[in-house]
Amino acid sequence: MLSTNARGFARAVFSPAARLLVRLGVSPDAVTVAGTVLTSTAALTLLPTGHLTAGALVLGALVVADNLDGQMARLTGTESRWGAFLDSTMDRFADAAIFAGVGVWALRHLDGALGNLTAGLAFVCLVLGSVVPYAKARAESLGMTANVGLAERADRIVVVLAAVLLTGLGLPAQVLTVALALLALASAYTVFQRMRAVHDQARGPRTAGADAEDAR
Repeated sequence: MLSTNARGFARAVFSPAARLLVRLGVSPDAVTVAGTVLTSTAALTLLPTGHLTAGALVLGALVVADNLDGQMARLTGTESRWGAFLDSTMDRFADAAIFAGVGVWALRHLDGALGNLTAGLAFVCLVLGSVVPYAKARAESLGMTANVGLAERADRIVVVLAAVLLTGLGLPAQVLTVALALLALASAYTVFQRMRAVHDQARGPRTAGADAEDAR
């Protein structure tokens, strides 16, 4: 839901930086990998150590800047399937680091059942966050589409970072727990939506063929 608006905002903000990096001879692939390293490092150092406000702000900036490599590829005319593959793969590392950082923070800083629940939900979101794009990619590899879903990557990252920021600013940790629970449900529903879309496409021609056979 947020992906389109986020991309438009990122293009407007980071277009000058993309042009500068192109002039300096930096490759889009280098920016992709560097962004993933920075995001993963920030997530796995700032969040587990309790620097939630700083972590949310730094990660938010890095996630928005993730648009840089795509802009650079378009400016240089080097858009390719390899670039798309690399970007998608690196995104999985970055997303996993963010939710892992939240989970470790919960285990280290929250007591008892609340800590275990929050950490468990964070790791559920981590797993489902990998299944959601996999469902789409697998559908496309079979010649079908799965461009549906309640919670795409931008939605998941915005929600978790907003909850982390609010918690860091002093709101109860339950805010983060509830946000993770809602994200887990939304992600699971997104997987279901994509499975249903592929199921309908897969059955369509067969159903039509079966009807034709019955009519003979």
